[in-house]
Formats: sequence, structure tokens, C-alpha cells
Amino acid sequence: MSEKLAFIGAGSMAESILTGILNSEFFPKEKIFVTNKSDKNRLEFLEKQYEVQNTDNTQQTVDGADIVIIAVKPYDVEAALTSIRNYLDKGQLLISVVAGISTDTISQLINKEVPVVRAMPNTSSAAGQSATAVTRGKFAMAEHLQTALDLFNTIGTATEVAETDMHTVTAISGSGPAYIYYLVEAMELAAVRAGLDHDTAHDLITQTIVGAGEMLTTSGLDPSRLRENITSPGGTTQAGLESLAEHNFQETVMSCVESARERSIELGKKQ
Repeated sequence: MSEKLAFIGAGSMAESILTGILNSEFFPKEKIFVTNKSDKNRLEFLEKQYEVQNTDNTQQTVDGADIVIIAVKPYDVEAALTSIRNYLDKGQLLISVVAGISTDTISQLINKEVPVVRAMPNTSSAAGQSATAVTRGKFAMAEHLQTALDLFNTIGTATEVAETDMHTVTAISGSGPAYIYYLVEAMELAAVRAGLDHDTAHDLITQTIVGAGEMLTTSGLDPSRLRENITSPGGTTQAGLESLAEHNFQETVMSCVESARERSIELGKKQ
């Protein structure tokens, strides 16, 4: 286990990763430092909530950190990296969870041969269930990649991918939880309109999502076969699926993913 972890950025993604790391005890809370651009109230909240170290001193945050995680919005990444580059050295590992920004861009902005690993977790990291894709930059060695994999495996699962695939990863696993939540919202609305109370609908739908995920993980069957297994000819499931097909459900989801992917590409080009 490393000795010090620094977060540059204190938004929802940083908090989700932070929560998962603390729950896994991969880093002790007294060795985790968090800073951001200007929101002191947010830093104070994280310190109170998680007992991590809150400081608006960038040098103090970065100095001596084995791992520095950049967790800012894409339009803030240049300012964030510029603010810390004088305090970085080759012995540190810089991990970026910024959507759309390549490892080459990050290396150019810090202008040092610091090892960079780019990761795309999702907010399920707060529950220890993130699906994280990881790729390394030109100055990162196998051991740096392994450190990143070890870290993100504490908050779910971590998989190495080619950097050319990261825009697609962002669109499916990075943004994916939001699509699932949107589906759940729609199912809850339908259940309530049909007369079921909201809490009962929420509990049943939530467990249905959890159960389906477990079946995808453990059954060894692909999703089309799992769908077929519960679709009886002329039955209720078939009626529901036919309605989804009439409304171009599959094409809509594919368009959703492609739109998110294209936006990730656009964010990278703006740097």
C-alpha cells in the first residue's frame, strides 16, 4: 500500500472514488489529501464527512504523494495541471479520471516525464462496484499500470484497455449508470401510475436490476439468451418487449451511447 494519496478536484467523482477507497482501507484517511480550485465549503464537507485532509495549499497536497488523482471537469484540466506541475516528479504516479483527455495531452500540459495513467471509473465506486477501464501513457511502466489496477480493483473491477477505446468506455461504463437510473425512473413512474406505491416499486425494481446484473455475471449466458429464457410466446414479457421494439428501444440506446462517445471525443479536441 502506498503512503500518501492526493486528489486534485473534490466533485462527485472524486467523492465516489474516495468513499470506495476508504471502505476498502486501501489508504488510511489521514494519508489522503484533497484540494480544489476555490470551493472551501466543499473541502470542509469532505474533511468532516470522511476525516481526510483538507487543504487549499496545492504544494502541500501534492508534495510526497505516491499517487495524484486528477478529478476535475475537462474544461478545468489545464488549470489544474498547470497548478501542480512544478510540484510533480518522476517518482509519482499521476492518474487522470477526466473524461475525454488523452495521456499525451496530460503529459504535454505538465511538461515532465511523469508516469500518467488514464482511468474511467463510474460513480458506483462509492458502493465498491465501479467498472473501471485503465490505460497508460508513454512514460508509465508496467508497475504504474499495476498500481492503478490495484487501486481501482478496491472499488470494483478494473480492466486495461487501449487508449483508442477510452471514448467508447466513457460512453458505456463511465456514463452507463445514468442510463440505468433513467430506466429505473421510467419503470417506477409506470408502476406508480398503475397503482403501486412508490416504495414498493422502488424496492422491486432495484432488486430486479441487481438480480439481472448477477445473472449476467454468473450465468455464463449472453444477454440475448437470458432475455429469450424469460420470454414466453404470447406472454407478458413478449408484450413488453414488442412495445420497446415498436419505440426503437435498441436503436435509441445505441444512439445514446454514440452521442456520449462523440461528446467525449469533442471534449478531448478542445484541449
